[in-house]
Amino acid sequence: MFMFLFLVVALVVVVGAVTLSVVGGGDGGALPDALPERLRDPLPPDRPVHRGDVEALRFPLTLRGYRMVDVDDALNRLGAELAERDARIADLEAALSGARSATAPPAAPSATASPVTSLEKPAEEDHR
Repeated sequence: MFMFLFLVVALVVVVGAVTLSVVGGGDGGALPDALPERLRDPLPPDRPVHRGDVEALRFPLTLRGYRMVDVDDALNRLGAELAERDARIADLEAALSGARSATAPPAAPSATASPVTSLEKPAEEDHR
């Protein structure tokens, strides 16, 4: 009988403690929503991206991996910069080939040319 009475008193104490902590434990408001973790070191917006920027890039982890928005933003930025660099390289190569062709003298046959050493038959005019 003593054990039963002890268990009832312990149950009342536990229920009372839980009730007091739930009712009087908070300020009555809900907890504020936690801000989502954002990319700490985004790619620099004011200058071109360098190799060190890409190596230092770290995406925050979420429940299922990385935040797709952060990864998509970084990949879009890198893709745009690569396309810009490819266009610049193509422009510079075109300008270089144009400059080379403008400065190269035309290949004219000289009067003191060495005899033909090819395996082709000489033309009929050469036999006179």
